[in-house]
Amino acid sequence: MKRKLVIAVGVAAMMTGIAACGGDSDAEGAKDKDGNKVLKVWVMDGSAPDAWIKEVNKEFEAKHEGVKVEVEEQKWNGIQEKVTTALSEDTPPDVIELGNTQTAGYAATEGLADLTGDKDKLGYDGWNKGMVASAELDGKLYAAPWYAANRVVIYDKKIFKDAGVEAPTTREEWLDGLKKIKKSNDKAQPIYLPGQSWYVFAGLLWDEGGDLATQDGDKWKGGLATDEAASAMNFYKELQSLSKAPKDKDEATPQQSTDIVPKGNVASWIGLGWEAGGAVAAIEKAGGKADFGYFPIPGKTADKPGSVFLGGSNLAIAERSKHKDLAKEWLALAAGKKQMAKYSEEVAGGLLPNNDDAQFTPEAGSFAEAMAKSAVSGKVTPVTPGWANVETEPNPVKEYMSKVLKGEDPKKAGEAADKVINERINRK
Repeated sequence: MKRKLVIAVGVAAMMTGIAACGGDSDAEGAKDKDGNKVLKVWVMDGSAPDAWIKEVNKEFEAKHEGVKVEVEEQKWNGIQEKVTTALSEDTPPDVIELGNTQTAGYAATEGLADLTGDKDKLGYDGWNKGMVASAELDGKLYAAPWYAANRVVIYDKKIFKDAGVEAPTTREEWLDGLKKIKKSNDKAQPIYLPGQSWYVFAGLLWDEGGDLATQDGDKWKGGLATDEAASAMNFYKELQSLSKAPKDKDEATPQQSTDIVPKGNVASWIGLGWEAGGAVAAIEKAGGKADFGYFPIPGKTADKPGSVFLGGSNLAIAERSKHKDLAKEWLALAAGKKQMAKYSEEVAGGLLPNNDDAQFTPEAGSFAEAMAKSAVSGKVTPVTPGWANVETEPNPVKEYMSKVLKGEDPKKAGEAADKVINERINRK
């Protein structure tokens, strides 16, 4: 039976300094009781299906006599501090899974090996361009993208059908359909969209050609006091006007998938795969039956879906690793097209593999199908160590959104937000 993974992805983390220096490639490192070299690999709980990781290691060990791979599963809670400590030690794990918003921070503090010269070996040209952005910093490669996930629109098929609304392919069709639902069904909420769903806003901003922050020389500057941000926020405001969700809360407060949607009369909402699964489970536990449909967040035109944040994980090699050459070969195997195709099958379309050609063919009409279609428009938050500081609470992007939704001029609210972003993102 294929194993489906239930994970939360795309959570940014605060980085702290790492005092790291290079180690000799494949110098004397860890050995087991039989004298075999030990290649240590850290993966997060739920990321690597047992059958898949065993096959990767079996193939790797068959090619490298006298080498054993030791895999340790880690918990997300407290992982930043644990990785920071490990990377500063003389015998760190050789390969480490990192959240894609964490990678730049560790690279900047010289905790990760520079893989720029190994692009061909690792299969760089085949990687999803949206995912690979989070593995690079200042033009250098510090990790291999592994998997990602993104949000799609989840809708109640019956409510849509009763209102005569079909899955839209453009922003205009999307709004028209939601307005039609509101007009024809006074009990249903056309869309549940909290005022501070900032990952959704980020996608709209990218569609307008803007960004949350951009590099300006050796500094970064916020991008919310711009015409692009105002346009994105004005569209978000139109969507949110069709929702009963609070203007000053995010999608987790209350948790939309378990506290809102299962109560019924929500025609549509925007969420991740684990949220869709959580809503289905909650509805069935209450004795009901969920009948959801899924479509990509629509773009401005029908030829391309709306931009989405790709949250996920990368695989990196510790700068202090004593087995760098072996680690690179393991990474090339694990992140290569052949094994990523098998990985995709193991997770049954629940996550996106790093190579588009390795994507498991999802069931028609499934969440996975909509997610895969959206991935072509996938992006990541600004790739700089300072971005982690921006996401700490109170999050200036969230505050900006609430201010605009409550009537403040987008430019004025954007100037206040950019002031905070500029200070935080450039903090040493």
